[in-house]
Amino acid sequence: MNRIFNFSAGPCTLPLPALEEAHAEFLDYQGKGMSLIEMSHRSKEYDAVHMEAMDLIRRLYGLPDNYKILFLGGGATMQFSMVPMNLMAPGQSCDFTLTGAWAKKAYADAKKIGNVNVIFDGKDDNFMSLPEPGNLKVNPDAAYFHMTSNETIGGVQWSDFPDTGDVPLVCDMSSDFVSRRIPVEKFGLIYAGAQKNAGPAGTSIVIIREDLLERSSDNLTAYMSYATHAPKDSMYNTPPVFPIYMLMKTLTWLEKEGGLDAATKMANERAGLIYGAMAANADFYKCPVHQDARSNMNVVWRLPNEDLEKQFVSEALAAGMSGLKGHRSVGGCRASMYNAMPVAGAKALADFMGEFAKRNG
Repeated sequence: MNRIFNFSAGPCTLPLPALEEAHAEFLDYQGKGMSLIEMSHRSKEYDAVHMEAMDLIRRLYGLPDNYKILFLGGGATMQFSMVPMNLMAPGQSCDFTLTGAWAKKAYADAKKIGNVNVIFDGKDDNFMSLPEPGNLKVNPDAAYFHMTSNETIGGVQWSDFPDTGDVPLVCDMSSDFVSRRIPVEKFGLIYAGAQKNAGPAGTSIVIIREDLLERSSDNLTAYMSYATHAPKDSMYNTPPVFPIYMLMKTLTWLEKEGGLDAATKMANERAGLIYGAMAANADFYKCPVHQDARSNMNVVWRLPNEDLEKQFVSEALAAGMSGLKGHRSVGGCRASMYNAMPVAGAKALADFMGEFAKRNG
């Protein structure tokens, strides 16, 4: 087996212990003579997996009792619709911060459902900076206030979150979910695709404060209503069994590693190595993101020209590092370093960056 360092933005690299356990259990789960993904989702075996996955999220974040956890299909993209459909009544408006590609996608869908006020728009700075949270002016009549905590494509990340008072704070945390401690009580709703830090593609996680479930209209179709899923612990329909099983394995690994404190320490170390390699070769590598907004999850940079960027990506792949091409919409290079990326991977990349600059600078 020759596992390489996978810097892809998602689906992400997964912890080797989680993969090995899944490999060992795949054909015969707990001596039942079949795989878990062949069993009824109503079986006691799957029920234990499902509830443990929820409990792990609750333990890692220290969730208060008045929050529900949902596992839903459609990824974070479905939440771009479900959030306004459930939280914004007819005639209401919501507030939005536009900080990059994913915030703009959520905004585009919310506009089709109700009125949206843009509180911050980063387009004048090409979405390379973020405002001070305390300077954001929240509309007290807004149904909710939406933000994207980390922009996977642009490489910007909020280091702190605004106080929105009685207005529920809603956050797309897809690319930095379970990577750091957050003040959970500030949020009315958090959603995330699992395929960055928490597991494989195939399920999304929604954490919702229970009082907000009362906003779900009876006119919504069943699956699109949070109020359908919450009282049934996301078992209203057949859940995505295998992604939730792998999410449970991945979060079990994270808890054993030391939880969110360990995740933060590793993220700081990994990102520090790559930003440090840029600083050491500042005439060759340029990070376009303002320093106080730089992401620890998705580090972006440019080289002197596109031909060198293609050469960098090609040679890095030959050296056992994949997924370093920047998103097609922005170009350049990008290293996505989620929870399961070993620090050794970041060290290998930083060393390669130094050698490449020396040979081509």
